[in-house]
Amino acid sequence: MQRYFAKGKDEDSFLLNDDDLYHIKTVMRMNEHDKIQVVYQDTVYLCCLENVKNHLKIYPEKELKTATESLPKVTLLIPLLKEQKMDFILQKATELGVDQIILIETERSIIKQKAEKNEKKLERWRRICKEASEQSYRINIPTILPVHRPNELSNLEGLKLICSTTEKQKNIRFLLNNHKSCDRINVVIGPEGGFSEKEEQLWNQMGFESVSLGNRIMRVETVPLYILSILNFYYME
Repeated sequence: MQRYFAKGKDEDSFLLNDDDLYHIKTVMRMNEHDKIQVVYQDTVYLCCLENVKNHLKIYPEKELKTATESLPKVTLLIPLLKEQKMDFILQKATELGVDQIILIETERSIIKQKAEKNEKKLERWRRICKEASEQSYRINIPTILPVHRPNELSNLEGLKLICSTTEKQKNIRFLLNNHKSCDRINVVIGPEGGFSEKEEQLWNQMGFESVSLGNRIMRVETVPLYILSILNFYYME
């Protein structure tokens, strides 16, 4: 069953954005009295479609129970990457339960985004996260924040990790075993080529602990999936 996020409510009918209405009518070719799920204010409703051909109305029939989320709130801090890699990370990280994504400046970032393109890119990326949230039956959509310098992120709360290619002793399993009850995790992921020594030291000074992901050097777009998969397994109930 298709799931959509409502942008509001008009009396007793949910309001969807134009892309969702197009998807219902033209892509899915839904009919009168077909059922969909709608998420509104973190609650899922089973809804019935009426007046599909003209001014579509979406009426809630009942509230649906949802499973409690066991994963801590996870924030990924990632550099700007080429479009295809960014799209992949946003989609898959959303499916794996990321709560927030913050874009960061790094010395070795290949992509340097111009300020005037920020909002247009963010709008597109948020749409990718919304669609991935609907597909994976989430009840919320990850937030995406524009590019920040590292020193602007010193006040993040929770467990703080930076994925390191130089740290050999302290691995992510060791660190999680020492922080079993944390409810928020912040993970910094470097660009292709990794962080410079100076950059990693700056993050360390801000309270981010360097961790090893093992002996393999992974592509930057693989790391978020690897981290989130570990966290999903570790905190699975």
